[in-house]
Amino acid sequence: MTIAISCGEPAGIGPEIAAKAWAALRGEVSLLWIGDPTHLPDGTPWQAVADAAEAASATALPVLVREFGPPARAGLPHPRHAAHVIAAIAAGVELVQSGACSALCTAPIHKQALAEGAGFAFPGHTEYLAHLAGDVPVAMMLACDALRVVPATIHIPLSEVPRALTARGLEETLRLTHTALIRDFGLPAPRLAVAGLNPHAGEGGRMGREEIELIAPVLDRLRGEGFDIAGPLSADTMFHGPARARYDAAVAMYHDQALIPIKTLDFSGGINVTLGLPFIRTSPDHGTAFDIAGTGEADATSMIAALRLARTLAATRGRSGSPDYA
Repeated sequence: MTIAISCGEPAGIGPEIAAKAWAALRGEVSLLWIGDPTHLPDGTPWQAVADAAEAASATALPVLVREFGPPARAGLPHPRHAAHVIAAIAAGVELVQSGACSALCTAPIHKQALAEGAGFAFPGHTEYLAHLAGDVPVAMMLACDALRVVPATIHIPLSEVPRALTARGLEETLRLTHTALIRDFGLPAPRLAVAGLNPHAGEGGRMGREEIELIAPVLDRLRGEGFDIAGPLSADTMFHGPARARYDAAVAMYHDQALIPIKTLDFSGGINVTLGLPFIRTSPDHGTAFDIAGTGEADATSMIAALRLARTLAATRGRSGSPDYA
């Protein structure tokens, strides 16, 4: 079960955390890094391989070599690297879709650098991966040992959340989460908890009516199909320890409502998992960290956790016998 790692932005910490992860997981997880080996930290032991089949027996970090041209400079993205960064992601997707690799773990990209250097038109990794998979519906799960949480809307201004939150979108997010918990996390009867949009879940309509008019009808409809769903709940009381023990994943209404609790619980070990894809994709839950790139200070905890989870999810999905989402 070899996991492909797309290199991410060469000017960021992606190459460093990949090298550190390989050193930490050597003998535990078979990895295949896709990128330009000249971007790896000085002294990184690496070995060029022709395909994924050679990765398991490699005695150094296995690299599917892609030449990016100009050298990488820490903290300063090069426009000519952008197309190669995108191609590395696409190569990783090809490897997992063909069965050559069991999962894809993506190192952080810099969306502005990709847009300016190669006309990258997608908001981020998630949307690009969904496109490569055939424009399938997807959702973003943030996971750590203490919490799994899925935002129903992501990366938009807070003022736009009420307009972006729709019954159709919420139902799709809940179905993707439910299916992933069964097929990828091995939970036969998932328990979901759903946050309200407004403080105190609207207080019966006194602080907003989205809970009554939008969220509750969706939850009632899914309960009628047999979903185990609690909510809409007040977001300020659903993330402490005893509350988390009552559900397997939480669905939040917007970005910060989801990410603040998980980053508080496990800032270094959070993992991004894309739900809805026909293959497993994980990623460290942080960015390119240009400010510390090239210093050797990058923390690989999240990358290591992402690779371990990718291996576990791939094994679970393989045992389920079906990679498809309903």
